[in-house]
Amino acid sequence: MNYFKTALLLAALTGFVLAAGYLLGGQSGLVIALAAALGMNLFAYWNSDKMVLRMSNAQEVGPEQAPELYGIVQGLAQRAGLPMPRVYIIDEDQPNAFATGRNPENAAVAATTGLLRHLSHEEVAGVMAHELSHVRHRDTLIMTIAATLAGAIGMLATFGGLMGGGRDSDGRPLVNPIVAIAAMFLAPLAAALVQMAISRGREYEADRMGAEISGQPLWLASALAKLHAGTQQIPNQAAERNPATAHMYIANPLAAAGGVAGLFSTHPPMEERIARLEAMAGQARVPAQARPMTPAHGPWTAAVQARRRGPWG
Repeated sequence: MNYFKTALLLAALTGFVLAAGYLLGGQSGLVIALAAALGMNLFAYWNSDKMVLRMSNAQEVGPEQAPELYGIVQGLAQRAGLPMPRVYIIDEDQPNAFATGRNPENAAVAATTGLLRHLSHEEVAGVMAHELSHVRHRDTLIMTIAATLAGAIGMLATFGGLMGGGRDSDGRPLVNPIVAIAAMFLAPLAAALVQMAISRGREYEADRMGAEISGQPLWLASALAKLHAGTQQIPNQAAERNPATAHMYIANPLAAAGGVAGLFSTHPPMEERIARLEAMAGQARVPAQARPMTPAHGPWTAAVQARRRGPWG
């Protein structure tokens, strides 16, 4: 049922591409949008992870460059029964992280330098366990394709609005300028609503399974509290430039996440997420499949270690 609902939501995103094309270019725009939607879905399946990592300026690291982070991910992947994903670091002060990849065999996890600087070893493990749960549920493919399609809808609507929908052979507008302007604003909004529907429920489930993978719900609860404070105070330049990727992060990376904007947030309320994890810990619902991860002791990368102290550390 979960996959069926997701397929419907992705179909809705594709439908918005077609609708935007029709509104902005008539039947010709619909045909172009259909071809573009099919091409984008195929391209996104194979390349969306690379696109998201590139847009985030993520750099791949191995056990030599980031021994502690790599070791955390490796240990968690073994506990979750997953192949070892590629590990990336993003040079951003905001503490945050995301996962991407079309399947567990081609997955990647990315953490910002701010995350490594401000969170403890246990809290980083909680965050990485959350991201690996997305990999295990194959949420990463869904979220990266949604990011690609939503970004395309925004660009299509903006381009069509600026071009006015074009003109016919007699010089008359193919589309009412008012319709074009309305589409320029409403199409991205509709795409954002679909992204929100895709993401919110998955975040709760990823929190739950992440707590099971690490064996300690309170590690993730503590990390989420720090992430919430950090994302409100420190901007994420990469996410601000590419807001269609915001729903992929464990915490909303965009500055305008409160007030009215919060009603359309792709993330559920952080307070509710923390409360669920605390209740999970109190009710001892974590399976006894494993003892909690024992923190290994080792340095972060030299650059991160030198800047590790911060207002939440």
